[in-house]
Amino acid sequence: MTTYDISQYLVPGRRAHLIGIGGVSMRPLGLVLKGMGLEVSGSDMSASLSTEELESQGIHVAIGHRAENIQGADCIIRTAAVHNDNPEIAAARSAGIPVFERAQAWGEIMKSYKNAICISGTHGKTTTTSMMTHILMEAKMDPTVMIGGYLPLLHAGHRVGHGDTIVLESCEYCDSFLNFFPTLAVVLNVEADHLDYFKDLADIQKSFHKFAEMATFGVAANGDDPHTVEAMQGIQHVSFGLGEQNRVRAENISQDWRHFDVTVDGNFYCHVDMGVMGRHNALNTLGAAAAAWMLGIDGEAVTRGVASFHGAGRRMEQKGTFNGAEVYDDYAHHPDELRATLDTARSMGNRRLVVAFQPHTYSRTKALFEDFVRELSKPDVLVLAEIYAARERNTSGISSLDLAARIPGAVYCETLPEVTEYLRQHVQPNDLVITIGAGDIFRAGEALLKD
Repeated sequence: MTTYDISQYLVPGRRAHLIGIGGVSMRPLGLVLKGMGLEVSGSDMSASLSTEELESQGIHVAIGHRAENIQGADCIIRTAAVHNDNPEIAAARSAGIPVFERAQAWGEIMKSYKNAICISGTHGKTTTTSMMTHILMEAKMDPTVMIGGYLPLLHAGHRVGHGDTIVLESCEYCDSFLNFFPTLAVVLNVEADHLDYFKDLADIQKSFHKFAEMATFGVAANGDDPHTVEAMQGIQHVSFGLGEQNRVRAENISQDWRHFDVTVDGNFYCHVDMGVMGRHNALNTLGAAAAAWMLGIDGEAVTRGVASFHGAGRRMEQKGTFNGAEVYDDYAHHPDELRATLDTARSMGNRRLVVAFQPHTYSRTKALFEDFVRELSKPDVLVLAEIYAARERNTSGISSLDLAARIPGAVYCETLPEVTEYLRQHVQPNDLVITIGAGDIFRAGEALLKD
């Protein structure tokens, strides 16, 4: 089997064809490659705002996967969700065109930067990468950015900078972040997730350990999270958190977690006034502050960057009001993320909490079923949409109906229009309504707001 060197293909004048180009990290990859001087084309299963944006930037996107789409390509880049039976992959292999993974491409890109900051963790990656982007912009470092979401500051989920720094959201699924070349790795937390790929928590910890080992400049890791502490054993790192054992700590914390001083080794570094809410975001802020301190960034830039960040798209994002109720949307799809989101919602006042939740993938719902039952029992009103399949087939026969059967008062809706209709009929003035999930549940809330 021929082994290809991706560095020979990601150069100006070459043409790269991206399969699944409308995805959250493929779209920015396509735009970054185009900014580097490559010719870029792509394909996706369906047209979307993402594919429209790509077309507007001069990148041709074919809708549907067909062998002829790859004609003229020097290399193919695919997501982990695109398998070998895809007609474009099959055609490329038949024609001897090299096929690379998305993470390999990002890894190659980051090699050319002095500072490659890779933000990892089971949750909090998008928020912390976004916050880090604000800090780097305030520090005038002109970064290149890749975020798995939308950041209002950038009007996108990516940025092509001209400085010597790149910051990337770094995902552990399928060990994809092991294709990266971090100089500075941030580990926010380590939890049992993606159990369709990893065997168990210990397997996940092993992957994070390997990732941290790759960092050539340094590692910042959550010293309050026992799973992270175990994963970092034997790796020299800067710990951050609320406990006294951490080098980077929050002190003089306000009751709502939004205001505190950041100290390093007991010395004042900066004061922060967060534009987002919750204890979990205080920890995310500490992770970003630790990375900034390690890079020698002035504390005042951290203060300004954190204050100017008011959340990434789909992270407790305020969408509007309906019938006197506030409507929010959040990307939480793991029980721990759900807990953080619901805790934040409860801190927003004593009112009825209405949640429309869409589980993400059959394997996660099955593996963490009892944890989902526990967290989803907390809202006053729970509407369950059917499971969002993403990359999977339902081989276990699991359904959101199984969750509804275990949660008193839960309402099951087979389709998103049914979710919207139920909310329309039952939302009351002063309710706090949140659509939650990593799929397309946000559409149910947006449809409600169109009324």
